[in-house]
Amino acid sequence: MIDKKTLRLKYKKLRETLSEESVEEMSLQIANQALKLPIWDKAYYHVFLSMAPKKEVNTEYIMHILQGKDKSIVISKVDSSSNEMQHFLLQENTVLKTSKYGIPEPLSGIEIAPEILDIIFVPLLAYDQQGNRVGYGKGYYDRFLAKCNPNAVFVGLSFFDPEPKILFNDTDVPLNFCITSKKIFDFQNNPLSL
Repeated sequence: MIDKKTLRLKYKKLRETLSEESVEEMSLQIANQALKLPIWDKAYYHVFLSMAPKKEVNTEYIMHILQGKDKSIVISKVDSSSNEMQHFLLQENTVLKTSKYGIPEPLSGIEIAPEILDIIFVPLLAYDQQGNRVGYGKGYYDRFLAKCNPNAVFVGLSFFDPEPKILFNDTDVPLNFCITSKKIFDFQNNPLSL
């Protein structure tokens, strides 16, 4: 079993080796893989806005799919006073500002409660074959996912395959799926059947 600190360093270094072109190409392939999941009949989709300098999966391609299907897209901002995330409906007039962490965030808008969300696309640095994920270590997503509806589906996005097993905490919330450019990993805790 590998600890999270080691994995964070490993995957940050791995991401640094990716060219901008390969990040875009694999992000598009991930969006195309996502179309194979039985998740497109829902109403509210939470999408993280990518940190381009950290070479995260570019979620613009997934957002284009959602817009084409006329779905409600929800994005977040961090409330540093409460250490929680706030969630807002993405609209044509939504103004985004880059946070101190380098994340594009909405300045304001129509707030959406986590319990309403159906599908959540989750950022990660690493994950394992059981669906446990490693984020950046601040715990924002674990606290957020713990508040979601029990039937919500958590979909990780990654450029890399899973690790065999990660040492995780009781507060960590596992993924239902993780999508790479080549494959969808389906973990046994999913409320949807493929």
